[in-house]
Amino acid sequence: MKTSRIFAFRGASAFALLATSAISALGFLWPFFTSHREGHPQWIFLMATPCALLLIFISVSNNELDSKSIALLAVLAALIAALRPMGTGAVGIEPMWFILILSARVFGPSFGFLLGALSMFLSAFITGGFGPWLAYQSFAAGWIGLGVALIPKALRGKKEILALTLYGIVAAEFFGIAMDLQFWPWALGGDSQLSYLAGAPLASNFGHFITYHFLSSMAWDIPRALFTATLITFTGIPVLHTLRRAYTRAAFVTPIEFIERAKAQEVAK
Repeated sequence: MKTSRIFAFRGASAFALLATSAISALGFLWPFFTSHREGHPQWIFLMATPCALLLIFISVSNNELDSKSIALLAVLAALIAALRPMGTGAVGIEPMWFILILSARVFGPSFGFLLGALSMFLSAFITGGFGPWLAYQSFAAGWIGLGVALIPKALRGKKEILALTLYGIVAAEFFGIAMDLQFWPWALGGDSQLSYLAGAPLASNFGHFITYHFLSSMAWDIPRALFTATLITFTGIPVLHTLRRAYTRAAFVTPIEFIERAKAQEVAK
């Protein structure tokens, strides 16, 4: 069953996805390529947001997202948003990631991109987590859903679960790095050996950031990775089965076609 093709970005929607990813990537990586430290790169995400909205509008207008897929996207986003507060206050205990990764595996990485970005935005209404970090969280979660495309489609059974588990570990570390990128330039001032130095060589700032990340964030990243990997390992097979069953029963595979009564009778014969 080639599920990932149903929610694939093509043509104009693929261009919108590329533009969204490229612009939002600048919001994460700007400290390594600028000599200015003043201000905050929120304007970069303000540029990426219309591209993300355009991506949804194009996908709907091109029937890449129909009413059933939009409804499913909303249900899964609400589920992930509801799961996220369960880990509030716990070091790296975040149960939302395994649902995002498994959903992206079944419904395709393009669906996973929209699911990750939307679920993070919805969770802000539940947790009150509106702030400059929200854009970072939304686009990082979207990339985690999109990155499921790296896993070969042909894998099934134990090999598939193993691949998803390893991806969950990598995704957990990626999210930690992404969150540190939005905090690091202002975290330590300019007097520390781990500080961001505006205008410093790329290698110097990169070394400072990596050291800062591993000294400050591994207490969160390791539990997040282990928790996500454990959930995928022990619940992956039944959850994948349920999602694939929902995919089939919702008739995503076979489009609905209306034919004339005469043709229908002829087909019946």
